[in-house]
Amino acid sequence: MSNKKTENVILTNMCMIHDGNRILVQDRKKKDWPGITLPGGHVEIGELFIESVIREIYEETGLIIKSPKLVGIKEWSFDGIRYIALLYKTNEYSGKIKPSKEGEIFWINLDEIDKYKLAGSLKSILEIYFENDLK
Repeated sequence: MSNKKTENVILTNMCMIHDGNRILVQDRKKKDWPGITLPGGHVEIGELFIESVIREIYEETGLIIKSPKLVGIKEWSFDGIRYIALLYKTNEYSGKIKPSKEGEIFWINLDEIDKYKLAGSLKSILEIYFENDLK
């Protein structure tokens, strides 16, 4: 049994911005995780988690979000690195959506999400949101 107490970890975040039955999604163009996903990104070294999700959402959507609530965590390992995604939601935002280098940003109705090609494990990530009574 190993007593190692440190490991390589990459911290990320995602935020479900919702407005009634609509959620804001991103059509990612990157080859590593293409398809419809929720906006978010990496936590920078030394950055507070809440600050990172606010920054990432602004960079990727043009929106300024307020009061993001942590609703769950998704984790996985890849190539000896643990990835931890902090999952937030909010319905408080201001500004006008705009695309970023990551991809187009647009609203979809939750009941139509299966009509889109979802990125990687987004379906299992959405289950975490819904298990936490998001509606």
